[in-house]
Amino acid sequence: MHWKEISNKTVYENPWIKVTESEVLNPNGKKGIYGKVHYKKVTVGIIPILKGDQTILIGQHRFPTQTFSWEIPMGGVEIGEDPLSAAKRELKEETGIVAEKWIELLKLETSNSVTDEKVVVFYCEAIHFEESKPEKSEMLKMQTLEFKEVLSKLLKGEIKDAISVASILKMKLIFDKSRTDNKRR
Repeated sequence: MHWKEISNKTVYENPWIKVTESEVLNPNGKKGIYGKVHYKKVTVGIIPILKGDQTILIGQHRFPTQTFSWEIPMGGVEIGEDPLSAAKRELKEETGIVAEKWIELLKLETSNSVTDEKVVVFYCEAIHFEESKPEKSEMLKMQTLEFKEVLSKLLKGEIKDAISVASILKMKLIFDKSRTDNKRR
C-alpha cells in the first residue's frame, strides 16, 4: 500500500527549493503523476518568551500570497548546522534577542501532500536585546505582545502561517498545562 516512483524529473530548481514531477503508481496500482516541492533546508521557528508572558511576532510581506503576514521568527538551517544553533542565529538576526533555556516545542511537516519541508520549532526565555541584523532582502516589522493577544490574533484569522499557527497553539497548551500543574501544588 505504498506509492511507487517509476521516474522523476526536475522541472525547476533554485538555491532553496527543487520541484520535481514523478511518474508514479499510486497505492491502488494506477499510474499517475505527482509533483513535489523539495526544501533544501530544514526550517526553524522560535517563540521567544519575554517577561510577563510576552512574545514577539515578525511581520513581513510574503510574495506567494501577496499579503502582509504576522509570524513567529523563523528561518533556515544552513548545511552542517544543527537546528538549535540555527534558531539562536535566526532569533538574534530578526529580533536582536539573546535567549536561554531553549526547549524544542514541536516538529512538523508543513504540507506533506506536496512538499517534504521539515520544521523544528523551539521556545526560549529571552535574556536581553542586542542589535538585530535581518537579511538585506527582508523588510521586517516587529511587534511585542502579551501571549493572550497573539492567541487572539490567531483566533481572529490575523495569523495564517501554518508554522506559526501550530506553534502558538502548542505553546498555549504548554501554558495551560503549566498553570494547571501550579494550581495543584
